[in-house]
Amino acid sequence: MGSQEVLGQAARLASSGLLLQVLFRLITFVLNAFILRFLSKEIIGVVNVRLTLLYSTTIFLAREAFRRACLSGGVQRDWNQTLNLLWLTVPLGIFWSLFLGWVWLQLLEVPNPNVVPHYGPGVVLFGFSAVVELLGEPFWVLAQAHMFIRLKVIAESLSVILKSVLTAFLVLWLPHWGLYIFSLAQLFYTAVLVLCYVIYFTKLLGSPEATKQHTLPVSRVMDLLPKITRSGAFVNWTEAKLTWSFFKQSFLKQILTEGERYVMTFLNVLNFGDQGVYDIVNNLGSLVARLIFQPIEESFYIFFAKVLEREKDATLQKQEDVTVAAMVLESLLKLALLAGMTITVFGFAYSQLALDIYGGAMLSSGSGPVLLRSYCLYVLLLAINGVTECFTFAAMSKEEVNRYNFTMLALSSSFLVLSYLLTHWCGSVGFILANCFNMGIRITQSLCFIHRYYQGSPHRPLAGLRLSPVLLGVFALSGVITSVSEVFLCCEQGWLAKLAHVTVGTFCLGVTLRTAFLTETKLIHFLRTQLGKSRLTDKTM
Repeated sequence: MGSQEVLGQAARLASSGLLLQVLFRLITFVLNAFILRFLSKEIIGVVNVRLTLLYSTTIFLAREAFRRACLSGGVQRDWNQTLNLLWLTVPLGIFWSLFLGWVWLQLLEVPNPNVVPHYGPGVVLFGFSAVVELLGEPFWVLAQAHMFIRLKVIAESLSVILKSVLTAFLVLWLPHWGLYIFSLAQLFYTAVLVLCYVIYFTKLLGSPEATKQHTLPVSRVMDLLPKITRSGAFVNWTEAKLTWSFFKQSFLKQILTEGERYVMTFLNVLNFGDQGVYDIVNNLGSLVARLIFQPIEESFYIFFAKVLEREKDATLQKQEDVTVAAMVLESLLKLALLAGMTITVFGFAYSQLALDIYGGAMLSSGSGPVLLRSYCLYVLLLAINGVTECFTFAAMSKEEVNRYNFTMLALSSSFLVLSYLLTHWCGSVGFILANCFNMGIRITQSLCFIHRYYQGSPHRPLAGLRLSPVLLGVFALSGVITSVSEVFLCCEQGWLAKLAHVTVGTFCLGVTLRTAFLTETKLIHFLRTQLGKSRLTDKTM
């Protein structure tokens, strides 16, 4: 498969993932706004921080390294060994769910049962739901490696929609169930997700369509189960060693990704109510970032991993692939920078209004607006880091991954210490400031790697981080105008004034986007080309 074909598939996967994330986040957005009217912020804090952290930590530690290692392999490999390796995520997930469940029940502060009922069953069900989701990992990796885009869209969309409907129904009719509501909904979500993948491959394998697709490495669904290979080796030891390298890195990255939740959970720097408010603001602040950047990062990691060869620098690889990778990286950096700048500039002046509409006075009158404004700056760093690490982790050799682990260890330690100190100094905003500091360090590390990688070639993909002076001027002017508008029109002046404030922001946003369209012609050409390929592929499938 050529690099251009892989690029087209990655662009299609990213666009489909983008639509999927829009659906997910809109549903979650409406659901959280609905829940805020029926449940206490203490219950929301325990679910969104404590129990979600248990689930995400179990999933991340059990599968993240396996995903990165197994998706990095080429077409010519023994898929039986790869599938055997992926099945190891299940016993690993059982271990982590049992160990972390014991920690959550025995070592952490137990919420007041009168305020947050059924905490113990909630911990058990969230841990069990993580193990259930891991049962579908071999199916997920096989689908991702062969670009089964519609399967992912349908499976995850159906799972999220059904989970949301069940949660809303239980909140409305059985609010006294407390944590049972969210625990059962989470278990239902993972069960539906796994069943979608199992049913799809059960129907696909052995069908005439599967016979035509000679790229599929299995012919029966039973071939996806673990078994001894012809070579006698249960797993591919090269993949296994790479998995171990990524596992050490994943453990540290999880601390950086969920660091504030770990500090809140283990050090009790905020009560459960404040944790609930922080998490709501955090989710709202990261809404646009996750809508745009997460599907791009996931899809183009696969692209870079397929196009570039590990253990080789840019001068020793096929130059056509290196050129395409450099062009894509430059365009993604430019896209991330533009999106991040837009969120930062306009989010500052519209944070209080967004919180007032979303959660009322509970969010907009306290520390919520300051939290959301701070998060807008963090989104800019988050956007750039997602793209740079997407390329870096796909191109690093095993030795470079191991060396990077030491950097991650230092970052993890400094983040925890910095979060604790800044939180005592300036409250929950300290978490965001600590995140900004560590994200800046991670970006610097990735930029240095990219610079070294392309140093001996004529390509300079880091040029994507430069904007035209005209566009920078428009961003600055828009920031000043919208800030003045907020002072005079928002948010105590009534709905007509708020509408006028939104109108001012809409006009400034339109001018900014128009300027970007006229000045960043190279990025516009890239987007038009890849979106055109994506539509063409959709029509032919």
